[in-house]
Amino acid sequence: MLDIQMLRSQLDVVVARLATRGLQFDTAAFLALEEERKQLQTRTQELQARRNNLSKQIGMLKGKGEDASAVLAEVGQLGDELKACEQALPVVLDRMNAFLAGLPNLPQESVPVGEDESGNVEVRRWGAPASFDFEVRDHVDIGARLGLDFDTGAKLSGSRFTFMRGQVARLHRALAQFMLDTQTGEHGYTECYTPYIVNREVLEGTGQLPKFKEDMFWVLRGGDEEVREQYLISTSEISLTNTVREQILTADALPIKLTAHSPCFRSEAGSGGRDVRGMIRQHQFDKVEMVQIVAPDQSEAALEEMVGHAEAILQRLELPYRVITLCTGDMGFSAAKTYDLEVWLPAQGTYREISSCSNCESFQARRMQARFKNAQGKNELVHTLNGSGLAVGRTLVAVLENYQRADGSVEVPKALRPYMGGLEVLTPQA
Repeated sequence: MLDIQMLRSQLDVVVARLATRGLQFDTAAFLALEEERKQLQTRTQELQARRNNLSKQIGMLKGKGEDASAVLAEVGQLGDELKACEQALPVVLDRMNAFLAGLPNLPQESVPVGEDESGNVEVRRWGAPASFDFEVRDHVDIGARLGLDFDTGAKLSGSRFTFMRGQVARLHRALAQFMLDTQTGEHGYTECYTPYIVNREVLEGTGQLPKFKEDMFWVLRGGDEEVREQYLISTSEISLTNTVREQILTADALPIKLTAHSPCFRSEAGSGGRDVRGMIRQHQFDKVEMVQIVAPDQSEAALEEMVGHAEAILQRLELPYRVITLCTGDMGFSAAKTYDLEVWLPAQGTYREISSCSNCESFQARRMQARFKNAQGKNELVHTLNGSGLAVGRTLVAVLENYQRADGSVEVPKALRPYMGGLEVLTPQA
């Protein structure tokens, strides 16, 4: 959530920066809410002050044995109006909070301005795409004889679900274990296991709600308990980041670095007919997530570090990739700056996203009320960052396509062989 004080003091700056994200800020609606809030707060304060003065008068009159009935009558009238103001003010504040909840984060000054992905800027590349002396197959065709089964997935759950068995299922598990071991053993993250179903306020904290409800899978829980709205997580960023919600941390507790392997559930409501074939865009997929909770002066360095942690996985797997900076029009709702890692897919002849690393600054922390005691002993909002380290399914796709052989077999990357019992090649089954 944006800082209301910044909106009040630098409204023109906020409006201009949000415009780079393609958002037309409703200045009139904001100013109307602000005026209504000011009037109610001012009138409430005036009534409280008047009532206090009259109460003193009543005491003085009674002390002198004089008639205080007129003053008592005025106090009664003030009380009715004061009660009405006190009831109206929270309603206005709730409307203001709802207005603010729909606003995305402000992009950093270093973020390139652009309307969509065409405005993204390439930062660097690593590795050279391999050349093949045979017709390249995509992961669907390669995986079909290795245990990748889209028909069974569709039979069980519908389109955009995948069933795996045998060698592919083992390779998928090996990738997740390799990623977790690298992030915990070499990069200092604490491994976590999180719930896959969370409460509404948790998603409000990280910014998925209220704006992106249609992208979530959700249920209403009833029975003996009060009816509650709960959601399947679309990323474990949600649960990991919210571990510090409504807390005041000590400065020496920072940075906090967490990682988790979890399934992720997304309805892909806005995807239309994109990436229908294969595993690129699924309703259920696995991801190893990285989250950092840091002091504000450390968040820019932490973002660069996290990108390096994601790159390390791709380099160990010897998969060609590039790093790009997302422009203002292509960033996620909560991000102030985002780097995407895109891996080379031979069958598509292009790079596709496999990791996204974002600095959300204080945007999520303000929604979660996650703070720490700074050097001056004052409560200050933490900065939150998240990144994929990596998307497991898309990494599986990249391995199958980049390590394919003419006979339909797939070489196992050297980094994964210890997790595959020393297996060096996946061999097609009849």
